[in-house]
Amino acid sequence: MNWLSFSHGAALCASLIVTIGAQNAFVLRQGIMRSHVVKIVALCALSDCILIGAGVGGASVLVERYPVFVHAMLYVGLAYLVWFGLNALRRAVRPQHAVLDTEEDGGSAPPAQRALPIVLMTLAFTWLNPHVYLDTFLLIGTAGAREPDGARVAFALGAMAVSVSWFIGLGYGARALAPLFRRASAWRVLDGAIGSMVLLLAFTQLR
Repeated sequence: MNWLSFSHGAALCASLIVTIGAQNAFVLRQGIMRSHVVKIVALCALSDCILIGAGVGGASVLVERYPVFVHAMLYVGLAYLVWFGLNALRRAVRPQHAVLDTEEDGGSAPPAQRALPIVLMTLAFTWLNPHVYLDTFLLIGTAGAREPDGARVAFALGAMAVSVSWFIGLGYGARALAPLFRRASAWRVLDGAIGSMVLLLAFTQLR
């Protein structure tokens, strides 16, 4: 194992993934609600590992050969981000979750969410999010391609290790914020911040 290249991959991934983008905001919100956290964390981490492996393995060459397809996918992802951002702002004005009580505190549990829609939203936030491709597929992939031939696997493993650790920490660490989100105002602030951030990301990507 080339630990220097491993550390390069880990450091680059850490610098990119910590930003609270649309995908991270979704994981954070679901973690606070304690809704299907295992599925969400597993899908996000697995998808990131696939994209990192594909990028470092040389799949970025396809981007140069098929630019029209890449641009088409970019705008599909931007449209989805706009839709999600507007819904988040609508929840900020008319919140769907006034409080977050826990059974341990004698309150009622949050309304149960069906697994399939949550799984589909998780996949959409990962595979239709242009920032995911920019970070994991292009930036990490391009940086990994500059590593020596025998060190690219170590670079990819370092990036994957950080990604998996991040999503586990984000999904389950969000539970520590649950007491704060017993107040309606906290939900409104979170949804307002998420909606504004997602719309800003979408419009800044327009060319």
